[in-house]
Amino acid sequence: MNTHSSIKVNASDLPPWLKLIQDGFVVWVLLGAAWGWLAPESAASGKTWIPEALAAVMLGMGLTLTHHDVLNLRYSGRILMVGVALQYLVMPLGAWIIAMVLGLPKLLALGLILVGTCPGGTASNVVAYLARGDVALSVGMTTVSTLLSPILTPMWIWILASTWISIDPLPLLWTVMKIVLLPVVLGIIVRRFWQPGPWLFEGMLPILSMMIIAWIVGVIVGLNHDHLNVAGVVLIAVIAHNALGLSLGYWGSGFKKATNQQRRTVAIEVGMQNSGLAVALAIAHFGPMAAVPGAIFSIWHNVTGPLLASVWRRMQKTE
Repeated sequence: MNTHSSIKVNASDLPPWLKLIQDGFVVWVLLGAAWGWLAPESAASGKTWIPEALAAVMLGMGLTLTHHDVLNLRYSGRILMVGVALQYLVMPLGAWIIAMVLGLPKLLALGLILVGTCPGGTASNVVAYLARGDVALSVGMTTVSTLLSPILTPMWIWILASTWISIDPLPLLWTVMKIVLLPVVLGIIVRRFWQPGPWLFEGMLPILSMMIIAWIVGVIVGLNHDHLNVAGVVLIAVIAHNALGLSLGYWGSGFKKATNQQRRTVAIEVGMQNSGLAVALAIAHFGPMAAVPGAIFSIWHNVTGPLLASVWRRMQKTE
């Protein structure tokens, strides 16, 4: 295993208040959701800024990488390739199967497929860090799935959903390029000329990403406040989808040379999606109803991921 990342995480070096804020990820997400539910008009007013907020998170991800990190991905080994393959097989096909089994209405089925076809979310890097996982592998998987997303995300949406709704993959490709790929590339370029202290990568960038993600969750909830009457069946679909990704990510990466730490990281990467991107694509191309699965997934996976990380962190202490 030769996965490399410029992030060098040593939790013991962080001030206690930074660790406390990072460990409170679930709290911030729930507060964001509560804000969206209790003040939907105020939260929904941030709709136009969702793409920029996502781009800011992706820019932050790019800043944690150097061009050498990207080049070194070709030496990253079997575990990274298996993880990315699971990401783009388990989640898209799992979303389609779950939508068909539950008989979701067309736009809700499309919304779940949007979630499944998106790359791994940057929140997964934060969760992998909190779980004391292989952060280099987590960043590597997110980077590769993100770089592949302008091609694979529109392709999977077209393959899985074009039979019941008209889909033009080219506008989807351009949206993913603007929100995801270009900010990451810009961050990598900026990093070549700017070398801040490690505290930024280990402490402040994860917190900034957490706060933006919590804000996005609030905006998504506020935006879909009047559509959440279908939340029951969608929640069942989201729970099944997230559980499928976490479990198959863990078991699917369980070949001989994979460590338990690596398997946990792959599980987090596969099970946690860039649901904010799914919401942005839904709003831009299909309408608010298609954004409901992404809205609920945004809350759910940002709760289960940190909770699972907490369990694994405690287990690691006892091992």
